[in-house]
Order: sequence, then structure tokens, then C-alpha cells
Amino acid sequence: MGEFVRLEVDGGIGTIRLDRPPMNALNKQVQDEIRAAAQEATGRDDVRAVIVYGGEKVFAAGADIKEMADMSYVDMARRAGALSASFTAVAELPKPTIAAVTGYALGGGCELALCCDRRVAGDNARLGQPEILLGIIPGAGGTQRLARLIGPSKAKDIVYTGRFVEANEALTIGLVDEVTAPDDVYTAARQWAEQFVNGPARALAGAKAAIDGGLDGDLASGLKLESQVFAALFATEDQKTGMRSFIENGPGKATFSGK
Repeated sequence: MGEFVRLEVDGGIGTIRLDRPPMNALNKQVQDEIRAAAQEATGRDDVRAVIVYGGEKVFAAGADIKEMADMSYVDMARRAGALSASFTAVAELPKPTIAAVTGYALGGGCELALCCDRRVAGDNARLGQPEILLGIIPGAGGTQRLARLIGPSKAKDIVYTGRFVEANEALTIGLVDEVTAPDDVYTAARQWAEQFVNGPARALAGAKAAIDGGLDGDLASGLKLESQVFAALFATEDQKTGMRSFIENGPGKATFSGK
């Protein structure tokens, strides 16, 4: 458990909780602790889905600018890969993930939310990539994951202007998937995550790997990856359980072991 980031596990759901008041600024220590929490969640069989949550007031307002302001090119060249890797550890979690966003999710905060499979936001949420206003660009996936999620034209507008995107617009353009009252954000995220607690963990991981992996190449490569993952799942207990249950009891009644 880190000083500012902890993994809380309850009922099969892991919550990666950011807790660096007042704004959850993502300094080097927080970045490293996010990676450690994601790696722990990956390795724990009792964690079947993951919520990333910054608390009731703010998700994460971005990088720690005071820490970065005096860094040179050489300094950042050494650090940039580790920064990206910290967030990639969340993106590569082989389990369903959801960001529960309240208040600001800016810069690195928005990039962290982009690493999740789904995003639920409070109606007070403000998302954006304001790095351009500092004379730089997003450096932890913002130019890549944002464009893949909402398309290059909308991503360029957000990155070029550095403007804040309010919750309703974020929902309209697909930057978030659900908007609710701020006090209900974590509950809504948990309701989504709970449906996977007793699901076929290997199949869910396979579906995520096929979808995400397929986005990185052409259709033919994606179809080949899909076929490989599809065939591999016939080595799992859950495949046998699911098909046997379908034959005997009809669809949707299997009790999976996650193996």
C-alpha cells in the first residue's frame, strides 16, 4: 500500500484509490504507486474488476507542475517512459476497469481515466488535456488514447485548445459513458463492476486483449488475434462449464470459477 495510492478490495472489486489532497496531483511518487496498485490488482485472483477513483471531490487535476517546471530535456527523456508505463499498467489490467470521475480530470488525470474500459462521471466533472497551455503536449497517452476513443478531429480540438470539457459534452462525444450525480459516481461504477465478479475471468481477459490488441493493427491482424484467443479459451474450465450449462439449463445460468 502506497502513501497516496492504495488498492482496496471488497466483494471481488478492487478500487485503486488516489488520495493526495487537495487535488490528487500526479507526481512521480503517485505515478509509481499507481503502477504498483495496478500490478497488485493484476496478480490477485480475488480481484475480478477494478475501479479507479479519486474521491468525492476530484479525480486528479493533472501532473505536479512544480515538480516538472525545472526539469530539462534530459531529465524528462529519462522520466517520460516511466510515466507512460505507470498508466499503461492500468490500461493493461486483464480485468474490466472503470474510472469513477468527480470534479477535475485534467492532463494526467484525464489520461488515467482514458486507460480504463469505461468512464462514469459526476455532472460536476471537467475533463481535458490542458498541456498545450504550458507549452507542451500530453505525455501519458493523451494524444493516442483520446484519438482512438473519440476520433482524431475531436481529440485535436481538445488537445489544441486545452479547454475543459464538461460532463454533458463528454457524454455526447463519447469521452465518458455515463453521467450521474457526484455523490452517486462510485456507486454507479461499482454497479457496473459487480456484474463481472462471478463472470468467466479468462474469457473477459481474452475479450479485452482481443479488442485492445486489434485496435493496434489492421483488420486481418485483429481477426488472427481474435481466432487465437478464441481457440485458447477452449483450454479453460469456464468454457466447459459455460457450454455444459447452456446445453442443460439454457443461456445465462452458468456458475463460473474464473479458471
